Amino acid sequence: MTKYIFCTGGVVSSLGKGVTAASIGRILKSRGLAVTVQKLDPYLNVDPGTMSPYEHGEVFVLEDGAETDLDLGAYERFIDENLTRSSNLTSGQVYQQVSTASAGATTWVKPSR
Repeated sequence: MTKYIFCTGGVVSSLGKGVTAASIGRILKSRGLAVTVQKLDPYLNVDPGTMSPYEHGEVFVLEDGAETDLDLGAYERFIDENLTRSSNLTSGQVYQQVSTASAGATTWVKPSR
């Protein structure tokens, strides 16, 4: 059965959420469990590569070319797995998907009359 662990802390940087998540992943993997990481960022940017390094810090480039939060580099090193762009989701990506779907006249909810 799949189980999930959430490390939260709002939008405050440098609290250690990323290292904590990576460390927990390392411990679980050392006990023989399969581990993957999903980072959810509140940024309105589609990817951290478009943000100022002074505001956000450096980016980490994944093997598939995705520019992501530096935490994904810690995740890769700690759990010894190559992550992909699907391992990082920003609010901006969600808004972009919704906007694209709306522009294409995709309807999710049947209008009431």
